[in-house]
Amino acid sequence: MTITPEQLTLLMKEVETEDPIDFADLPFEDDQLRTLIADHLCEMAEKLDSFSVEDRQLTLLAVAAKLVLENMVLHIRLLRQLGIPLSAEVDNLLLSLRQKK
Repeated sequence: MTITPEQLTLLMKEVETEDPIDFADLPFEDDQLRTLIADHLCEMAEKLDSFSVEDRQLTLLAVAAKLVLENMVLHIRLLRQLGIPLSAEVDNLLLSLRQKK
């Protein structure tokens, strides 16, 4: 892999300047969580070195898609738990997904 966990952690922080993460009251330090994730992703990327370029891209795309989906589900659950109504766009998206079944 051409990036170290430390470099990835710095990139994560840079991305967060535009789109900050609300760590709320988690009982962990923000930097500890970033380091944990950066270490894990760099290890995973190292294992992908034996994959073809196309398989690597597909694997990383699948992982990213799963994480975005998981984030959306958790966000919707949190909003519902707090009694905050979903935006019209989210309501329309969920409605269209329900209708496709």
